Amino acid sequence: MIRLPKLPAPPDPEDILSVIDKASDAIEAGLNIIDKVADKFDQAAQRFGPPEPTTPTRAPESQKESPLPAAIPQPSEGSSLARIATACVACAVGHFSTSSGELKEALRFKGEGMTSHEVLDRIAGALEEQNALEREDLTQEKIQRLPEWEKQIAEEALTQSRQLRHRLETIQSVDELEALTADTKRYYIKLFRQWNKGRFGYLGADKAEAIAQRVGESDG
Repeated sequence: MIRLPKLPAPPDPEDILSVIDKASDAIEAGLNIIDKVADKFDQAAQRFGPPEPTTPTRAPESQKESPLPAAIPQPSEGSSLARIATACVACAVGHFSTSSGELKEALRFKGEGMTSHEVLDRIAGALEEQNALEREDLTQEKIQRLPEWEKQIAEEALTQSRQLRHRLETIQSVDELEALTADTKRYYIKLFRQWNKGRFGYLGADKAEAIAQRVGESDG
């Protein structure tokens, strides 16, 4: 009969756990040392900063400055400049519409006299509309970009706006307010008809509708 060698006794579970605990402690201590060393490197980097390059780097081709164009290109159809120029008469229609409404509302309080805040505030509102029209929407720069048919409407609207503004600045009586309200409403209707007939006649229904939508978005 073959005699088997005597096998060693299995280790005690408590001894195994003790070894594992000691190994975990050693690993944790090593990680703490690594963290401290990394912190030292970070502090040194912040103190001294990155080294300056000894040779200048060459800029990528896409970042090189391109030469200035010989002439300023004209705005293409659909560009922001073209939209602004085409929309200035439409904005004039909106300003005259608002001024007409302000003056009509002022007449509701004419019984309180020309010194009434209700009257004066609405006259001031109409005056603000015409100032914005002349300084922003019907500048000569924008008018010169317009096609001929639209330029004529814009020039007339600018003249009418200046006349209305002067009358608003010097108004003194309820009778003048009534006449000014009627004249403003009359010209607003005329301008509205001229603009719409022109845009449908010269631009076509599709482009006219597109412009009307763009103007509505900018007003909103």
